[in-house]
Amino acid sequence: MGSGIAAISAAQGCKVLMLDVTAEAAQAALGKVDEEHRHLVEVGSLTDDLGKIVDYDWICEAIVEDVNVKRDLFAKIEPLRREGSVVTSNTSGIPLRDLTEGSDDRLLGDVAITHFFNPVQVMKLLELVPGESTNPEVIEALSAFGAEKLGKGVVHAKDTVNFIANRIGCYFMLSGLHLAKPFLADGMTQETVDGVLGCPVGLPPTGLYGLIDLIGLDVMDLVGKNLAANLPEDDAGLAYTSFPDTEQAMLERGQLGRKARAVGGFAKVEKLEDGAKKKLSFDLQSEEWRDAVEPDLEGVPGDLGEVMFTDTAQGHLAWQIFGGTLRYAAGLVPEIADDIVNVDNAIRWGFNWTLGPFELLDAIGPARVIERIEAEGGDVPPMLATLRDCGAQSFYRGSGDDRPAEYLGVDGSWHSRP
Repeated sequence: MGSGIAAISAAQGCKVLMLDVTAEAAQAALGKVDEEHRHLVEVGSLTDDLGKIVDYDWICEAIVEDVNVKRDLFAKIEPLRREGSVVTSNTSGIPLRDLTEGSDDRLLGDVAITHFFNPVQVMKLLELVPGESTNPEVIEALSAFGAEKLGKGVVHAKDTVNFIANRIGCYFMLSGLHLAKPFLADGMTQETVDGVLGCPVGLPPTGLYGLIDLIGLDVMDLVGKNLAANLPEDDAGLAYTSFPDTEQAMLERGQLGRKARAVGGFAKVEKLEDGAKKKLSFDLQSEEWRDAVEPDLEGVPGDLGEVMFTDTAQGHLAWQIFGGTLRYAAGLVPEIADDIVNVDNAIRWGFNWTLGPFELLDAIGPARVIERIEAEGGDVPPMLATLRDCGAQSFYRGSGDDRPAEYLGVDGSWHSRP
């Protein structure tokens, strides 16, 4: 992550200092920077060269996801940085308040989260998270720099666990591992699960298991532990912070996903003697490898999200897992963001959904979702309840240049879309 952030900054003509545990490690990371921009990047070690940060405006920590290690580095940075410089942490989900506990007022005024998504040079999303004491000018400067200089899609999140994109995206993945189990037990294949939870609902073709293979079971395990420690006590995600037994066993034997290469994860590619390749799936029922099969998508509607309203096994799966994720998202505003626009942008830019959660609810019809939740005896999430109670038919309305002009706020009023 650090070398990626350095690379995109240097590509825009910024002078960069890249420090690692050793100067040799920093020099190796320099390979991530395009050759034509390497003259703008100086490398060094945290031990010998940390004092050089006095010459820099933005100090971005992108080290291991460990609260104590990050705090120790902040403590070393603080006396060395110049007045007016900004300090940020690139973390995928640790609350800023935990990282700055016990820090002095100067740091608290100048610190924020800058959460880039990996790979930095490709992914559009940049989440900005202020602390309770962060100066507004810090967020304004970071927002302008991120959008105008680095070309990122900036979203404004609150200091809650996993921020916006990972809070919703990880709920989809972790809840999906549990909620898919009954469907697999009834004979549905994992390929069908991924097929339903892909293009038919506006997600990338990796679906559920393919996405977790891409990220890695080890990473998802750490995410689950972080959520378990930090989610509010009434949060629906608490039921899914640990793996089902089969996935836990996969983790323990190193069957982590694509990064595990020959060991694989939920799938792997086997090279045959004639040089050809064959895709295998790890069957979660038999817990044995088998040849991959085509997903059963017969009868799955082509209209976006319509599968959730079909009376088939695929439809029930889509409603339980993806519909559950939409309902979860509709219950998180204003907890994780002040408005639905930041949530939609975060999910589209961070997880490559065709539409954000509220945009997708508009596409399938919020009234249909509310009616089904009520028919099942469930609680209507706050933003859906706001829409229902104020008589609105959608979360967005009006025509702009390339997007709706107004959005529905948590107050039940219409606001101009920024």
